[in-house]
Amino acid sequence: MNNSAIGQTLPSSKPRAHQQSSPMRRRENLLGWLLASPFLIGFTVFTAGPMLVSLFLSFADWNLLSSPQFIGLANYQEMLFADKLVGHSLKVTLYFALGSIPLHIILGLAIAMMLNTSVKGLSFFRTIYYLPAILSGVAVAMLWRWIFSPDFGLLNAGLAMVGIEGPNWLMSRQWVIPSFILMSLWGVGGSMVIYLASLQGIPTSLYEAATIDGAGWWAQTRHITLPMMSPVILFQLIIGIIQAFRFFEAAYIMTDGGPANASLFFMLYLYRQAFQYFNMGYASALAWLLFFIVLILSLLVLRSSPAWVYYETELKGR
Repeated sequence: MNNSAIGQTLPSSKPRAHQQSSPMRRRENLLGWLLASPFLIGFTVFTAGPMLVSLFLSFADWNLLSSPQFIGLANYQEMLFADKLVGHSLKVTLYFALGSIPLHIILGLAIAMMLNTSVKGLSFFRTIYYLPAILSGVAVAMLWRWIFSPDFGLLNAGLAMVGIEGPNWLMSRQWVIPSFILMSLWGVGGSMVIYLASLQGIPTSLYEAATIDGAGWWAQTRHITLPMMSPVILFQLIIGIIQAFRFFEAAYIMTDGGPANASLFFMLYLYRQAFQYFNMGYASALAWLLFFIVLILSLLVLRSSPAWVYYETELKGR
């Protein structure tokens, strides 16, 4: 068949194929929308809708009892220039983030590397390390309040056995944030599982070639393990930033921001404004400030990733 013949048959065949496939395509589209509708409805009702309402309330004065009154940028002016507790709570949260995130990454990676070896009872140890991550936040907070107790707590009792007098952890302005940093390591098993899955994806041929070249454990870790794990570390870093700035329930249960606001995390201050002082408009403005802080920090981390994150596909020029 020559080209002219093909050109004559194609125009007449396209409308017929379109007409035959249209009912099936419409049914597929309808089925796709039906399957996606639970997520779309949930996202609209529970995420996008509340965000839009919160954005409106951040420009209003509302105490839950009367109608919201539009006050323009007054909430933002007070938050940025008049309320000293906003800056203080941000410093407390940043202190906690700088202490907990690096320790969380290092400890999770170290445990994953230990559990990635061939030792007896490996499944048992993996389960034991992961179990704390599935406990609820309230139960963990109650447990750690007992551990930090200065009179009958487990931590001070252990320190006393080696001749060290432990501090009054949660009631000390100097030790309350380190206490929360220490407590945050309780949930390191969740990130450990992700590190472990990534470690098992590294080709063993890389380590075999490095061993033949005489590379030791540290050289293999530095030049093979860490570069191959860098995308996962980037993910954990961003998740850690989000979780650190959302830290709330443990501080609320264990100290309620004390002593003397030394553990007044930003989320706890936001909660006070919303549900104790009923300043819903001001609390909405605080929520949007928190959103932009986390967004900017996440973008800065992503922007720095080309300098330290290794992607195999980029090396291949894909």
